[in-house]
Amino acid sequence: MNYIGYVNGLIRAKIAATPRLVTYGQNITAGSCLSGLTRGLTCGPDGRIIDTPNVENTLVGAGFGMMLRGINAIYFMKQQDFLLLGLDHLVNTYNLVRRTDPTASFSVVSIIVDSGFEGPQSSLNNFSDFCSMAHLPGYAITNRHDADLVIGRHLVAPGCRLIGVSQRLFGTELLGEDLTASPDRSGDILRYAEGNDATVVAFNFAFPQAQGLWASLGLGGRKSSLFSVPAILPTDWDLILADLARTRRLVIIDDSKSENRSSDRLLLEAYRSLGDIKVSRVCRDFTLDMLSPNPDMLAVEPGRVLAELGLA
Repeated sequence: MNYIGYVNGLIRAKIAATPRLVTYGQNITAGSCLSGLTRGLTCGPDGRIIDTPNVENTLVGAGFGMMLRGINAIYFMKQQDFLLLGLDHLVNTYNLVRRTDPTASFSVVSIIVDSGFEGPQSSLNNFSDFCSMAHLPGYAITNRHDADLVIGRHLVAPGCRLIGVSQRLFGTELLGEDLTASPDRSGDILRYAEGNDATVVAFNFAFPQAQGLWASLGLGGRKSSLFSVPAILPTDWDLILADLARTRRLVIIDDSKSENRSSDRLLLEAYRSLGDIKVSRVCRDFTLDMLSPNPDMLAVEPGRVLAELGLA
């Protein structure tokens, strides 16, 4: 099964089983149904599915309005770039709503264009900036296990959150089928493997690169731990720090374009807690090349990682 087929199946099941849920967005039941993300949706009891005009600010505000009336809502957005138009509601309206301790759910599910430059309004890959500015939880879906966790636990739950899916992964085979995963106590971090030579951690949508590096290290006789961080703003790093206390070698792989990375917060906590550790960071900084046609693929060089960890 491919990535988008699996995510779509989880979403369809969750929506069909949830009463009094309003699901809405542009073309969610028409055309390609957001490239298959929303194909085949059916309502639960007393639910509604609505195809809307392209008015993002209004649609974000409508979700908060339904929240205040005790109605669960999911807004599917065809790309996260357009969520910029709803930032006033995400920041200021939700500051008012959250003080009421809402019992209803509002989720914004966006496709994140991480598959290469597709125009000046189709190249944003800064998930953590939205969450940081609005003090909102966010969750990235990259494989079977984090899809189960995020959709099962967070798609419909009291409060508001952002959920992102990777356009780059839409047509690829579903990852994680051959792995087991265990979450930390908050459900923000997943561990897939445990080893003594290094701690490999994937952020944003970089799980394919992290899993590839982990497998490459294993073929070379290096046994490493493998983690992903589906939460954009994790509440604590204890699970990773406990592993890093044993390996003393940290590999961070983060494919976001943000200058406000969660991976930087992990690195800070690692230095504060553990002092002298070896670190290899595979990240990127914004360049003008990102605003012209490019594959938008973060490349990992195992040889460089091994050298930086002192394992070459």
